[in-house]
Amino acid sequence: MARSDTTRFRHHQAILAGAIVAALGTLPLASARTYLLPVLLVPLAVAVWAWRAGTDADARGLRLRALAGQRRIPWDQVVELGSDPRGRAVAQLGDGQRLLLPAVRREDLPRLVAAAGREVEPAQ
Repeated sequence: MARSDTTRFRHHQAILAGAIVAALGTLPLASARTYLLPVLLVPLAVAVWAWRAGTDADARGLRLRALAGQRRIPWDQVVELGSDPRGRAVAQLGDGQRLLLPAVRREDLPRLVAAAGREVEPAQ
């Protein structure tokens, strides 16, 4: 269960609305033949991903959530937070691994750092 001091970053809910519209649009196709029923799984997977995927940040660390799994990263493993050329937030870990933070943009980095209970250090 999420605590109240957790900052959540999620994808825009218009993706969920689009998945619902896509599911309604695929109903006639899927009901035409039984072998086409799996077509309904695509908008369903997109809807579940839009509802679930994102990044949770609290004083203990980050939790990256995807369609079917999640990964917990303590703050002491995070060496640097930055962004890629497309404006998506990236966490550099101590072992050299770079992780894309789902649903976190460059503009969200100060909120992400504040969730850790730290201050933003200016770039040198």
